[in-house]
Amino acid sequence: MTDHRLPAPDDPWQALRRHTAARIGLGRVGASMPTAELLRFGLAHAEARDAVHSPLDAAALAEALQAQGFQTLEVKSMAPDRESYLLRPDLGRSLHADSRALLEQSPRAGMALVIADGLSARAAQRHALPVALLLRDALGGWPAPVVVAQQGRVALGDDIGAALGASLAIVMLGERPGLSSPDSLGIYLTWAPRPGRMDSERNCISNVRPDGLGYQAAARKLHYLVRQALQRQLSGVALKDESEGLPEIGGQGHS
Repeated sequence: MTDHRLPAPDDPWQALRRHTAARIGLGRVGASMPTAELLRFGLAHAEARDAVHSPLDAAALAEALQAQGFQTLEVKSMAPDRESYLLRPDLGRSLHADSRALLEQSPRAGMALVIADGLSARAAQRHALPVALLLRDALGGWPAPVVVAQQGRVALGDDIGAALGASLAIVMLGERPGLSSPDSLGIYLTWAPRPGRMDSERNCISNVRPDGLGYQAAARKLHYLVRQALQRQLSGVALKDESEGLPEIGGQGHS
């Protein structure tokens, strides 16, 4: 018997999908999505949920930092567990009393570098160290301990910076996962950190990951903002990122 079925037409979206992780050209079967797309959506949703709920392996991160020559301090926020952290955002913005005492007894730091879990511990675990290495190279060293924080939100850096007497706080933490980006790192820079700082007083570098803003590009932006913040003694809306066109920093070994 002769098969008179026509060959499946070429998918005009296929070429575009090679250039983006966005969900485009999903197609349909009747009034529904194709089964393959529905399964991909379910997988992406599960990965995003796992990223939010997975804990930070603070000991492993600290060990990796120390292996690269960084000193470390481990602290916790007032959130006692992940559930409390998600339900009570305010608890993730304040240091636990024991952690504050530890920092206040530590040597003073001109700049505080904080790596926290945020809403994707996977992002902090994977991407914070490569960017920290590039920043250290660009600045010619990093004498202060890196603070590894569990159950931390952006504003925890204000409390940490104040406890260390730092003029500038840099917080690297996992951003809220998306359906195509469960491991996106955000970097926040705040001049004169102290509790009560507003988001308008910070600078943010977002979507740091190999499939988003690469390590070297993120480190170049961060280095520029750090130098400008120290020189002008400010951050936030008054400090613009004008690093476009500047040469990359560091070597390929950190990419």
